[in-house]
Amino acid sequence: MNKIFKIILSILLLGTFLFSSSFLLAQKIDKEKTIESMVLANKYFMQKWPDAGKTIVTDRERPSNIWTRGVYYEGLMALYKLKADSACLDYALRWGEFHKWGLRDGIKTRNGDNQCCAQTYIDLYMLDRYKEERIKDIKSCIDNMLATDKIDDWNWIDALQMAMPVYARLGSIYKEESYFDRMNEMYLYTKLKHGTSGLYSTEDHLWWRDKDFVPPYKEPNGQNCYWSRGNGWVVAALVRTIEFLPKNSKYKKEYVKTLKEMFEALVPLQRNDGFWNVSLKDSTHFGGKEVTGTALFVYGMTWGINEGIISKKTYLPVVVKAWNALMTESVHPNGFLGYVQGTGKEPKDSQPVGYDNVPNFEDFGLGCYLLAGSGMYKLGVSLDPKVKEPKKKTPKAASETQGSQNSDHSRGGRGGRGGRGGYNNGGMGGMRNMGR
Repeated sequence: MNKIFKIILSILLLGTFLFSSSFLLAQKIDKEKTIESMVLANKYFMQKWPDAGKTIVTDRERPSNIWTRGVYYEGLMALYKLKADSACLDYALRWGEFHKWGLRDGIKTRNGDNQCCAQTYIDLYMLDRYKEERIKDIKSCIDNMLATDKIDDWNWIDALQMAMPVYARLGSIYKEESYFDRMNEMYLYTKLKHGTSGLYSTEDHLWWRDKDFVPPYKEPNGQNCYWSRGNGWVVAALVRTIEFLPKNSKYKKEYVKTLKEMFEALVPLQRNDGFWNVSLKDSTHFGGKEVTGTALFVYGMTWGINEGIISKKTYLPVVVKAWNALMTESVHPNGFLGYVQGTGKEPKDSQPVGYDNVPNFEDFGLGCYLLAGSGMYKLGVSLDPKVKEPKKKTPKAASETQGSQNSDHSRGGRGGRGGRGGYNNGGMGGMRNMGR
């Protein structure tokens, strides 16, 4: 009897080991393929749009500093931080210089869409703080908004992603709490007051796009209408805002709590193929693969895993499944990105969505994809096994040690020409201080 028991126990232990091994293998993130895919998709776009300042013509002509292009450059900067390709940096700089670092409708605009481009303007300013022109207009614009008591501008949830991170960056750079305070006031007005009692469902932990979709509005299956990309915008807004909050910020708790609630709500809504439907609660309403919402969820969840605010065990399989689907099923051999829903505000807009369908704007979908890829790459780095270098003990003669100490003092220590202080001059080397 004991022999049979031992055999059964051995089989069970072997099965557990094999399951664990296969699970870990399935969660492996291929960082090289991730970067290759990002570079390929970006190369396609840059070759198609070699002139960074060229106007965008769809149903009408628009300047290239509108929100769609602004989101693309957010993704481009995320790629640049992983792979410092001078062509990418030059492309972003030419774009800002063409527009003279200005906003659509000028510094008096209150429209979050018009302010989106400034996220990249500010990131480029942070690479070279002598270039005040890169931040001048957006600072004037936001200061104009702070000079009034109006806080109800963000009456659609997309605006949170377009504008919140701008306020956070300005607050961080100028160490000025008023930027954070006003940003939070406007965010809470969107969350708690727009519509009937806010655009955030405290029951479903998802967001209605604007007042037009607050109940009694329903999807064809009778469920609330939660648009995938709209909720993705909120995820990205909170991530890109938290990154620039002071460590002791009184607002961080609210933003992290909302993200965690949203992530918990999103997991059971993921499709079997790894994507999320454009209508999160109605899979029959234009259901199918879609890149932008899925990519923004991946971006947020990977950040949450890396920051330790959500469980790696729970969310790693979710993001790996989603990213593998995005990489293998959306990107064409030439880099074109399929399954992108074009501009709109609800599931039925810019349909049909398909592998070969070209959206009315190709830029913002790529931006979302690059943000997701950057999150996956960083997650892959954090999951790599850490190899400890053996400590080498090299005895030195007393005279050598004393000489070394004198040399350090004579050069001014670490802040000398060869020390770390050389990267604090605000020049292009400041890129390595940018990553928050």
